[in-house]
Amino acid sequence: MTEHHIRRVPTALLIAVVVQTVGGLVWAGGAAARIATLEQRVGEQRLVAERLARLEVQGEATAAAVERIERRLEGK
Repeated sequence: MTEHHIRRVPTALLIAVVVQTVGGLVWAGGAAARIATLEQRVGEQRLVAERLARLEVQGEATAAAVERIERRLEGK
């Protein structure tokens, strides 16, 4: 007859694996929340950058108009 050896996993090892798994899930959830926040901020910054670019173009157009007006006034 062959003797079957049943290996039992120590309770402490099971508890350690469960604790590490829970800790990993909590960490992953926190990381996902931080990533979502960063994505939102990047989206907001993109909008601000677009508005700033439009303002720069408008400022350049205004400066060119003022320069034309000054040249006309100086010519008279």
